[in-house]
Parts: sequence; C-alpha cells; structure tokens
Amino acid sequence: MTPLQLSSNDLLADRRADYAEMLFASGEHAAAAELMLGALELAPNWAMGWFRAGEMHEAAGQAQAAAAAWRMSLKLEPADRPGAALKLQLIGAAPAADSPPSAFVEMLFDQYAEKFDHALVETLHYRVPELLTAAIAATGRNAFAHAVDLGCGTGLMGVKLRPVARLLDGYDISAEMLSKARDKGVYDSLVKADLQELEFAGEAADLVTAADVFMYLGALDRVFASVMKILAPGGLFAFSVERLAGEGVFELQDSRRYAHSEAYVHGLIAAAGLRLVSLERAVIRQDRREPVEGLIVVTERRA
Repeated sequence: MTPLQLSSNDLLADRRADYAEMLFASGEHAAAAELMLGALELAPNWAMGWFRAGEMHEAAGQAQAAAAAWRMSLKLEPADRPGAALKLQLIGAAPAADSPPSAFVEMLFDQYAEKFDHALVETLHYRVPELLTAAIAATGRNAFAHAVDLGCGTGLMGVKLRPVARLLDGYDISAEMLSKARDKGVYDSLVKADLQELEFAGEAADLVTAADVFMYLGALDRVFASVMKILAPGGLFAFSVERLAGEGVFELQDSRRYAHSEAYVHGLIAAAGLRLVSLERAVIRQDRREPVEGLIVVTERRA
C-alpha cells in the first residue's frame, strides 16, 4: 500500500500545520483549526491535513466545520485510510455503517505494529490471549491438529496457541503486523487477508480463534460464515468482543471500535449452528485508564 501522505509536501504549509499542532496541544483548539485551514489553503489536496483539521474543529465544538473537513478528506482519499467516514458517523453527519473501511483498519495496524506489543500489554494491560487460552483449556481439550488465528496481529495469541497446535496459521490485514508475527516464529504460515472478504481453501481447522479482532469489523455475519467454512465438525471457535452495555446489536464507540451486545453474539452463534460452550464477562484492557469490559466466548461446531 502506498504510504498515506502525512506531510503536505509544501514547506510553508507544513510549518503552519506544525504551529497548529502546538496550539492544539496547548488547548487552543479553535485557533489551531483556523491555522490548519491556512495551511490547507497552500496544500488543498492534502487528505490527511483535512482529516486533522476536522479533529481540531471537533475539539473546538465546531461540528459543521469538522464534518466539512472530513468530507473533503474522504473526497481526496476515497479509500479512507484516515477513517473520516467513522468520524462522520460518530458526530451524526453520516448514517451508521455495518463495518469500517478496510483501508482504515489496514493503515491503523501498519502504523501501530512497531509499538503494538508494548503499548497493548504494558500500557493497556491487554488480557485477551490469556483469557481465551484459559477458556479453551476449560473445555478439557489441550491438543489441536490445526489451529487458525484470525486477525493474528503480531502473534500474541499465536504464542499461546503454539504449544497446543500441531499446525498453526495466522491471517491478518496488516503486512507490518504479519512481519512482527513472523519474527516470533510461532506460525507455520502467515497470510495477508481482509477478514471481511476472507477466502479459505485450506485444510479444515479444529480450532479457530479471533482475539480482540471483532471490534474492528462491526457486523459479524460475514466473518461467522467464513469461520464455518474453516471449522471442522467438532471444532472450537473461540473469540472476544467488546461488550455493548446498552441496547442494540453493535455500536461504533468514540474509540472508533465497535462494541457488540450479548444478544447479538447469541444470535450469531445460533444462526451459524454453533453450540455455545462458555461465555464470560471480563475486563479485557484499559482505555484512557478506564476498564473495557468484553465477552470471552467459546463455541463448538456440532459434529
């Protein structure tokens, strides 16, 4: 993927943008947005600049100006790697969508790969691999012929799966995350794939995992259909979601992650013809120093 243009490639525009960032950091959000627009007068085709201007307007309480900036970013970058469409949805300026732009998810994790393990484990106290591993072990099964780790990232779940899987495959949308996973040396194969459009033609798996993945997908019916093509009869499908406390099926959060309700999860399991083995609420990480509650779920494909 061609890198997103983080600089305007105009020296004067970049200087104005840098000063705008200084103002923003000091809490002068409206002044920062105004100066950022000045930078964009010099570099009107800078998609990332328009996206950042939208964030500055939003912080200043200028919702209409924020929406206009994000629409311009989307016009200049239709693949929407910055995630402008999600921002428009969050302020009510666009209808809710079932899933985020795949290009946004890919760029997010490409950029995050280098610091992912440290930030997630040390800073955010990420616990999903440990929780899922314990839930799988609680079924009494401790050996699998073929395990598939969906959204494998840098391989944090793969490290837990390696001792119990004879063959272990990982799938992820981010090439940079896959590179970090490859460095761990725990997977037998790694495949770059968009889980929203997953094609699978390999050997059926008796264990499929998706650790901290579904919050970046929104609607889950398509990925559940893909899992059913992967999972062998009698196989386990273990996954986590962020728990939606309110009403509804799933909802885009301010974090630009999706939370899913227990009722929605139960409905997906029933529609797929899976048997629920266990479903537990647990704190899965911290976010802005607040605990994030999730669901740790293990299901079984009926033999």
